[in-house]
Amino acid sequence: MVNMAEALERLKTLADSPVVQRVATAFADAGRELSLVGGPVRDAMLGVPVHDYDFTTDARPDEILEIVTPLSSAQWDIGREFGTIGARITTGEGQDAVSDTVEITTYRADAYDGETRKPIVAFGDVLDDDLKRRDFTVNAMALRVPDVKLVDPHGGVEDLLDATLRTPSSPEVSFGDDPLRMMRAARFASQLGFLVADEVQDAMQEMAPSIEIVSAERVQTELAKLLCTAAPSGGIRLLVDTGLAEIVLPEVPALRLETDEHHHHKDVYEHSLTVLDQAIGHETKRHPGGEPDLVLRLAALLHDIGKPATRRLEPGGAVSFYHHDVVGSKLAKKRLKALRFDSDTIKSVARLIELHLRFFGYSEGAWTDSAVRRYVRDAGDLLERLHMLTRADVTTRNKRKADRLAFAYDDLEARIDELQEQEQLEAVRPELDGNRIQAVLGIGPGPEIGQAYKWLLDLRLDEGILGEEEATRRLKEWWASSEA
Repeated sequence: MVNMAEALERLKTLADSPVVQRVATAFADAGRELSLVGGPVRDAMLGVPVHDYDFTTDARPDEILEIVTPLSSAQWDIGREFGTIGARITTGEGQDAVSDTVEITTYRADAYDGETRKPIVAFGDVLDDDLKRRDFTVNAMALRVPDVKLVDPHGGVEDLLDATLRTPSSPEVSFGDDPLRMMRAARFASQLGFLVADEVQDAMQEMAPSIEIVSAERVQTELAKLLCTAAPSGGIRLLVDTGLAEIVLPEVPALRLETDEHHHHKDVYEHSLTVLDQAIGHETKRHPGGEPDLVLRLAALLHDIGKPATRRLEPGGAVSFYHHDVVGSKLAKKRLKALRFDSDTIKSVARLIELHLRFFGYSEGAWTDSAVRRYVRDAGDLLERLHMLTRADVTTRNKRKADRLAFAYDDLEARIDELQEQEQLEAVRPELDGNRIQAVLGIGPGPEIGQAYKWLLDLRLDEGILGEEEATRRLKEWWASSEA
């Protein structure tokens, strides 16, 4: 619960910070208005540390640049057409010097044609008009500086106290202006732990198809921001419940498989959200204070998306999902590519999904050292993420089974650590490289070299370190038998 007196005191502290005072004084001296707006004001009131300084002003971009240039060590105008100028401002001296990045935007009074995602940019002259066009009331508060006056024409303080997301104008108008705001509602609900007002959720459901006019790149960015919040599963639920996920990430609502009175299996949709939550728990435990791991979170959410396509109702009431790991990997690759994720993210998520069942063979029987080496080799630099995903995938309520699986994975990790210490598993390679193979076999470059290298690598994984002399002898024997 927000204490209003403490929130106002935090706003005063924010306004008194050196970087805010320096910028505010410069704009006041130039006869221009200046206000902190949006996220910094909201976060200060909530007691969340403020790292971004977003300002709005009645000055036009050229004048903004003219005012901030003497104060800053660097400026950029990549957002000039939208009225935004960025600058790096240093306060203090010597060891006490601190550099902050600020963004200052001219009041906006945009219009939208309702057919494309792009606004017709128009600059305004009145702060209240600028605030009206913002996404949610809690982001439509401004703090005038340097005189420190809170401007809240749309009841943002009340909604902050109620922990509720509402829109400054009607949600139909707001989402009509920019449909991506519907996804932002899901993100802020997760990020802030707020409820979404009924009328806002109703509008999201009614207007969900309009998200299709938003570019894949913008949808991807918003989805990534949602997944990188502390508790994204609530936002995912909102996207599914309103029908937005059917358009932007249809594989997730597809996890809500129909039940059959004669065949029973766990709720795959609920299981996937639990896995996402548990993966974040493992991530936080292993890397406290670290940056959110988007790859792990995408893999956790999507790890079972191959199940709908592979579900088979077996005799006797059993249900199978054979090869859902392979099918899911392909589906994830296709969806993430459509959302314009970068190739490294796509490749990593798909590989984790493909490998996420591998461990369960270990829990059913002891693996040889060779099998452990292959597990490490196949995971490569995704090994730690695979550890977290596999542990998160255990959602059984049967405590004995959960304890058995946890013990088995503890044992597997211990064996991996032991083998890595002995053999540096992460860099497993045959004792002979391609050039040495050519010399030993007396042949030139060609497919035979690749075949020989793979044979030597399998030998290395099966038997461990052989030494160059033994590897050479075994290679010659293999080559002689393959020529026979």
